[in-house]
Amino acid sequence: MLTALLGATGVLALLTLVPGPDMAIVTKRAVTRGRGDGLRTVAGIAVGLLIWGALTVAGLAALLAASAEVYLAVKLAGAAYLCWLGIRSLWRPGAEPEAELPEGERPGARRTGGAWRTGLVANVLNPKIAVFYTGLLPALAPPGLRPAAGMALLVGVHVLLTLAWLGTYVYLLSRARRFFARPRVRRALDRATGVVLIGFGVRVATT
Repeated sequence: MLTALLGATGVLALLTLVPGPDMAIVTKRAVTRGRGDGLRTVAGIAVGLLIWGALTVAGLAALLAASAEVYLAVKLAGAAYLCWLGIRSLWRPGAEPEAELPEGERPGARRTGGAWRTGLVANVLNPKIAVFYTGLLPALAPPGLRPAAGMALLVGVHVLLTLAWLGTYVYLLSRARRFFARPRVRRALDRATGVVLIGFGVRVATT
């Protein structure tokens, strides 16, 4: 069982490290609005994974993957959301970001909710997570556990890996924030992020 769990963790780690929309969104939030916003975005992404994990364990994600109409609706909604985020980045590249709040000061609900909600919605509207969980988790579930328990364990591992990887990534970005804060660099980053997000949106819609 331990060997199977370690093997499954290795597969999940590789999938976590592959760049995707989540990394593009986290990059945008962390660079323009600071470490706090980046970490809140990561938290939203983790909650999105937990939601998909719960749906998978309950069997609902399998129904989504099996229903072409529902899958198409979720896929198009996710693609539209990614394209909208990309267009926002391209519309005003290099716009002055909100300043970080002083240490200990309570952030505004809109700002906190915006970062968390961005990560959550981007992940919840990603139907590939449902297909990935439905198709891969049952095969990776460690023997000796009930299928639901094994899949729930792997979802927890995936969430922890995501938090560790993206959290570390946010920390590294925050260390170089002074460089990214230069107007020319910020405009270039916004344009690049916008193009990447639109590209991911088009890929989701057409795959």
